[in-house]
Amino acid sequence: MTKAEFNTIMQSLPHQPGCYKYYDADKVLLYVGKAKNLRKRVSSYFNKTQENYKTRKLVSLIHSLDFTVTDTEHDAFLLENSLIKHFQPRFNINLKDDKTYPYIVIKKESFPRVFFTRRVIKDGSEYLGPFTGLGRVKELLELVKHNIPLRTCNLNLAPGNIAKGKFKVCLEYHLGNCKGPCEGLQTAADYNESLLYVRHVLKGNIGDVVKHLKDEMMAYAADMKFEKAQITKQKIDSLQNYQSKSTVVNPRMQNADVACILSDDKYFYVNYMMVSAGSVIHTKTLQIERQIDEEQESDVLSLALDNLRETFQSNAKEVIVPMHVDVTDKDVVVTIPKAGDKKQLLDLGIKNAEIFLQEVKRKESLVMAETTKEDIMKVLQEMQDALRLSELPLHIECFDNSNFQGSFPVAAMVCFKNGIPSKKDYRHFHIKTVEGINDFASMSEIVYRRYKRLSEEKQPLPQLIIIDGGKGQLGSALESIEKLGLTGRMAIVGLAKREESLFFPGDSEPLQLPFDNPAHLLIRRIRDEVHRFGITFHRQVRSKSAIKNDLEGIPGIGEKTSIDLLKTFRSVKNIKTLTERELTRVAGAAKARIIWQYFHGEQEES
Repeated sequence: MTKAEFNTIMQSLPHQPGCYKYYDADKVLLYVGKAKNLRKRVSSYFNKTQENYKTRKLVSLIHSLDFTVTDTEHDAFLLENSLIKHFQPRFNINLKDDKTYPYIVIKKESFPRVFFTRRVIKDGSEYLGPFTGLGRVKELLELVKHNIPLRTCNLNLAPGNIAKGKFKVCLEYHLGNCKGPCEGLQTAADYNESLLYVRHVLKGNIGDVVKHLKDEMMAYAADMKFEKAQITKQKIDSLQNYQSKSTVVNPRMQNADVACILSDDKYFYVNYMMVSAGSVIHTKTLQIERQIDEEQESDVLSLALDNLRETFQSNAKEVIVPMHVDVTDKDVVVTIPKAGDKKQLLDLGIKNAEIFLQEVKRKESLVMAETTKEDIMKVLQEMQDALRLSELPLHIECFDNSNFQGSFPVAAMVCFKNGIPSKKDYRHFHIKTVEGINDFASMSEIVYRRYKRLSEEKQPLPQLIIIDGGKGQLGSALESIEKLGLTGRMAIVGLAKREESLFFPGDSEPLQLPFDNPAHLLIRRIRDEVHRFGITFHRQVRSKSAIKNDLEGIPGIGEKTSIDLLKTFRSVKNIKTLTERELTRVAGAAKARIIWQYFHGEQEES
């Protein structure tokens, strides 16, 4: 869209708050933004010279735009947040965190066990967390084990089994770490009271547990049970010592979330701290890549804070920040402190963000200083020798494919030139000729398409092709190479997913390079990069398809109604749980009936 073309539609943009969306020529969503004044904000993209490359690139790709007016800027933030989470537009900041965080689960069962897990299963169990470090989880579990008696066995302690006397107490009972519910020596009510104290400890409310233990200690002392009183005192000391290791701000301070932001030319750095009972119990710093110059720190902090509160399941009713931010929960109080304990907390967050930024810079300078062109060439020469290549692999391409239970099949290819990523040569593929789960046929298709195009365009071929997979995928890729008449012009190997062994065409046994071999490390880096690139694309495809199928795919429901629903109810998951009357408030009676019938028709029939 040229400036002249924009000027013809500029008058249709109102001077009101809302969200705007930019699309390319294929109607692919490029960017979502919010504004206090839609006409003024959108005009700034076309009526001034953009200095940032990414912003110029965005403007050059814009083919069309649309907008949604909202009552307030806060409503615009809610809508923008929903659209970004669902569509993940290419030019918006990516707040996804692929790390799998540890949780502590209280299992839904008779006399529930408490243990560590990384998998959240919807089985009715209670999951506490997530926690940002495994070390903290282990420390908390040890604290619970030594201070709150719970069972650690895997026995099925159903009331019937206990009544039949199927079990006998174990060593943990004799050590005082368990009260023997397996033999009926502890009631379910008493056990559940212990679980209540576990929840307090895991949520940072250690004071309540200490108070209970002090009462217990005094009772033992009054009954002349001094040994038991001493054991209880040791538990109190253990809990108080643990609390003293946390960053204590003020025990009288209410629960709160603290967030601050720093930035440089490439990234935003958001530090988040969760405060409970005056102690910092969680801390996390996000590094967020800048996409365009138009992104303001306050907007990025708003989106990041909302995402982090959701990730860490925060229900704090106060957020402490250095600037005004929007939050999805209108009951949350936004505090910008000037002095006192809250200002000290904010300063601590800024200090952590600064240390994180300095560490990023240090690592970048270290890599630049240590990795010279000669070093890279040495690694490539080692790879040439290890893989018995006829040429130095200056140009390497790696393929991977992905699907979700046979749906949304896609693939990715990354390119490394002179040992470093050449991101302008990365490619995504939608699988066109294969139905269902068939990794072999999918690999054959994408390899054929890639090198057919390079051949037709007379582009240089890589010296090495890496296929992420074993003999099957390698064989499928070779078939495509043979069809194109390119056999012998490129070396090709398969990388097994588990053993990280390299398969060569015609060899019965794979090559296993030493784990710390530089050539092996580079191959693994290339493989990890194609995984990252492919998974990101696959999630985008799934997200876009899910929204389209669940809302816009409903006959009689258009894009405007879908956006209005998302703006009000935030997600399709929430919309599915609504009654027809609740839907009517936004969509109107007729459309509410259609939507409710679409999601609940089978239930009504039964």
